[in-house]
Amino acid sequence: MSDASWLSEIPQLDRKELLQIRKTLDGAYRDFSREYGDFIESLFDPLLSFLIGFEKLLLSTPWWIVIAILVGLAFAASRSWKLSASVGVAFFAIGFFGMWDDTMRTMSIILVSTLLAIAIGIPAGIAMAQSNKARAIITPILDIMQTMPAFVYLIPVVMLLGIGKIPGVIAVVIYAIPPVIRLTDLGIRLVDKEVLEAATAYGASPTQRLFGVQIPLAMPNIMAGINQTIMMALAMVVIASMIGVKGLGQPVLKSITNQYFTLGLLNGLAIVALAIIFDRVTQSYAKRTQSHLRGRES
Repeated sequence: MSDASWLSEIPQLDRKELLQIRKTLDGAYRDFSREYGDFIESLFDPLLSFLIGFEKLLLSTPWWIVIAILVGLAFAASRSWKLSASVGVAFFAIGFFGMWDDTMRTMSIILVSTLLAIAIGIPAGIAMAQSNKARAIITPILDIMQTMPAFVYLIPVVMLLGIGKIPGVIAVVIYAIPPVIRLTDLGIRLVDKEVLEAATAYGASPTQRLFGVQIPLAMPNIMAGINQTIMMALAMVVIASMIGVKGLGQPVLKSITNQYFTLGLLNGLAIVALAIIFDRVTQSYAKRTQSHLRGRES
C-alpha cells in the first residue's frame, strides 16, 4: 500500500456538492448585502463625515502650521528636541517632494483607524484580562484575524459597503486591531498580585483598582500594542488603496502596475518615514511613562 493510499479512504464532498454549498453561501451573503447594505452603510455616515472633515482640515491648514503642531506633539510625547526636529525635517521633505496631500490623506485614515482600534481594542483586552470565558472566545477570533490574508478582508467589506473610505477604514481596523487587544490583556494580567492585594486592603473597589492601578501599570504594554497597531495600519495602506482609499498607497499601486520606479520609491519612503515617526514617538512616550511609574513606585 502506498503512503498516499489512505487519502482515498477519507470521505470527501463531491465537486458538485461543494460547488452547490459555495453558491448557496455566496447567494445568501449577496442577498444580505442587497437587503441590508444601505442600512449598514448609513450607520457609518457619522464616521464618514468625521473622516472627510478631518482630511479637509489637514489639507486646508497651511503646511507650516501642520508641521509645527506635529513637532509640538512629538516633543510633548517624547521630550526630545532631536526627535521633534527629525519629525519637522521628515514632513518638510515629504512636502518638498510633492507628496504632502497624499501624506495628509494617509495620516487621516491611519489616525482615525487607530482611534477606532484603541476604542474597541482596549475594552476588549480588559474584558479578556478579567474574564477567562471572554478570553476563550476572543482569542480564536484574534488568531483568525492575524492569520487571514489581508486581501480576504476586502471581499466581504466591499460586497457590503462598496468602494470608498469607510470600507478601507474597516479593513484597516480589522487587520491592525489584534496587537492592542493582546498586549492590553497581557499588560493587565502581568500586574503584580501583591499590588492589587494592597489596593484592595486600602478599600479600593474593582473599578478603582482597574483604572487606578492596573491600567497605569499596564500602560507600557498598552502603548506597545498601540505602536504595533499603527505599524500594521500603515502596512495596510497599499492594500486599502485597491478599494479606492486615497493616499500614499495609490501612487505605490500605480507604480507597480505601470513600472514607475521613482514614484513607487518616493511614496514608499514616505510611508516608511511615517512608520518610523509614529514608532519613535510612541516608544518614547511609553518609556517616559514607564520611568515615571518607576519613580512613583520608588
